[in-house]
Amino acid sequence: IRAVVVHGYEQVRIPILESTDLFARTIGEVTDIVEKEMYTFTDRNGDHLSLRPEGTAGVVRAGIEHGLFHHRIQRLWYQGPMFRHERPQRGRFRQFHQIGAELFGIAHPLADAETIAMTARFWGVLGVNPELQINTLGTTQCRARYRQLLVDYFELHYRDLDEDSRRRLTSNPLRILDSKNPDLAALIEDAPALLQHLDQESADHFRTVQETLELLKVPYRVNSKLVRGLDYYNHTV
Repeated sequence: IRAVVVHGYEQVRIPILESTDLFARTIGEVTDIVEKEMYTFTDRNGDHLSLRPEGTAGVVRAGIEHGLFHHRIQRLWYQGPMFRHERPQRGRFRQFHQIGAELFGIAHPLADAETIAMTARFWGVLGVNPELQINTLGTTQCRARYRQLLVDYFELHYRDLDEDSRRRLTSNPLRILDSKNPDLAALIEDAPALLQHLDQESADHFRTVQETLELLKVPYRVNSKLVRGLDYYNHTV
């Protein structure tokens, strides 16, 4: 908490229960979270509700409803229980606690570097030293073009894909790069890398992030296969 407060972040508290549409529309209907990991039910009024699987969508909803983003920069942080139903990651339970920080109103690479530097400070307070890996998804347009390159590549190797990857090929092909199946390692290694297909805006953004992290003495490694499966992501990962 001290790490986010020092950087000027204020706490926002979001409901544990939200409308299911909030997550389906903002995270993406074909992401793993929405397809199979949310606790969802219908209440006595016929409303579709879900236990929150993550915090970003709820923070954005609260900010829009209460006018927090009108011509203002907002640094917000949250913490609390989140819920994922199916196949929880190793070391994470179906109810787990999460802390997150959101920076609104600055579409600049320095904002990305600030958030990463704050996270590094957070780890330092805890006395641990994990490896920081970064990548870029580029702009929305750049990501869309890369998505098609991936689809074309994996369609040529369709027989070699496992069941999960075949499903993701038509819904969320970037997540194939995140597969933990060792049989797909060589195929994924030879897949087109987004870093080789960036437009100028995306390349400049990512270069500034790297240069800023170096100035701040935050060590990192570029991992060209690092992706996020949520539909609202672009630029730095």
